[in-house]
Amino acid sequence: MSLLNAEEPDLTEFITRYDVDVLYHPSLSPIWGEQVHRLLRQLANEEIKLDIFVVEGAIPLGPNGTGLYNTFADRPIKDIVQELAAVAEYVVAVGDCATHGGFPAMDPNPTDAVGLQYLNKQHGGLLGAEYRSRAGLPVVNITGCPAHPDWQLQTLMAIAEGLGPLLELDEYARPRAFYGKMTHTGCTNNEYYDHKHSVKSFTQQGCLFFDKGCRGPYTHSDCNVRLWNRQSSKTRVGSPCLGCTDIGWPNENYSVERPFYSREQLTPMREDSRVLPYGLGKIFSYVATPAELEERKVLFSPEVDRRPQNLVGIEEIKVLSD
Repeated sequence: MSLLNAEEPDLTEFITRYDVDVLYHPSLSPIWGEQVHRLLRQLANEEIKLDIFVVEGAIPLGPNGTGLYNTFADRPIKDIVQELAAVAEYVVAVGDCATHGGFPAMDPNPTDAVGLQYLNKQHGGLLGAEYRSRAGLPVVNITGCPAHPDWQLQTLMAIAEGLGPLLELDEYARPRAFYGKMTHTGCTNNEYYDHKHSVKSFTQQGCLFFDKGCRGPYTHSDCNVRLWNRQSSKTRVGSPCLGCTDIGWPNENYSVERPFYSREQLTPMREDSRVLPYGLGKIFSYVATPAELEERKVLFSPEVDRRPQNLVGIEEIKVLSD
């Protein structure tokens, strides 16, 4: 669904511009049954070349390593993925489930779900840490829940242009062009973060980091620079970043004891060793708050009644033109 929102280019333009032959997609392809079985055999036997193998969704290894929790074409999906990855020029994992297991891989991981080359933050996954595609690259990981359409299509465009070997990947094999910034970069609440003005409720204007669990300062993405639908982002509409673009999410960040929107743990230091220096820093930053920032915060206070006092009917509104 995210990919259908692509704009530069859109999905149709991408397919036509690069003459992409979509060999199979479970929702889009007209072939079924024995035709799919035959296609999979032809790909595995290299009778048909597989240039780009794009995978969505976690791969269950259970029960007991059989992979029978998820079958396709009468076979465990894990076996099919391994066969196609062995012959693909490039392998691209789209979304957290495919990259590192995502929600299905959260403890206690009842289906033994893994990503293609990671299980949460542990390198390995289905294909193993040493896996390389025919082009010599590891699985190219496009993290996010969902992954931004630009991240998906522009990565595929680079490969289609013959620039795949030149992709600059970070330590988790994500394109650095999209994951080289922190989500905090470009956040419209940055001033409140700098001066430690924390919100106590979602109706307030201020920083969501300290009391609402925003993970923007820890998370790698360009969400607040690129924006979604060229319009906005979670933090711009007053919702905390959950950190979904980082490898290991959500298992590494959340649990029954630490649910979404819980207060951020500042450091791994002992409680008695961090309270004083952090408390002093927060006081100094708060005291140094610019006056205009305080005024802006008041304007967005839920206690201020901002309803219009004089309402006019639509017929009374006049359009002025030059």
